[in-house]
Amino acid sequence: MKTIKIFAITGSTRKNSSNFKILKHISQYIKSDFEVEIFEDLDKIPHFNPDLDTENPPKEITLFRNKIIEADGIIICTPEYVFSLPGSLKNALEWCVSTTIFSNKKTGLITASASGEMGHEQLLLIMKTLEAKFDDNTQLLIQGIRGKIDAEGKIINEETEIALQNFINNFKDQFL
Repeated sequence: MKTIKIFAITGSTRKNSSNFKILKHISQYIKSDFEVEIFEDLDKIPHFNPDLDTENPPKEITLFRNKIIEADGIIICTPEYVFSLPGSLKNALEWCVSTTIFSNKKTGLITASASGEMGHEQLLLIMKTLEAKFDDNTQLLIQGIRGKIDAEGKIINEETEIALQNFINNFKDQFL
């Protein structure tokens, strides 16, 4: 049986961020069925420039796009910065607008932040625009994340653990 590849993107550029910890948590739960690669290099993606996107995009963009193309599914877990998506995540997604690499790609979307509502709405809108395949069961907003996860990445809030488990099961059901 073919290994199902998941490309997970953390929307935070902080090392060991809450969003990275959530992706690690998810990857532990699905590792028996999926191969998960967590992308932490948003800070290495150059600023979007449509003039560079025509024939020979920067090598970092080609590598990023190829990871998306090669993956069977995508999970994005991001914080909200100033009631919006982090600029680095939006920048990376902008490099994908001129492509169809997200079209019908099975996708899970998580916003984990203090509030996160507006950032989550923007993430859903952008991913809809990119034609990613997700629904209400494969997207999740986790508010007040810092009080729901400990320093080692363990979920310490029962409601959050249940919501994440439901998200994981719904995401997995798309493939199995």
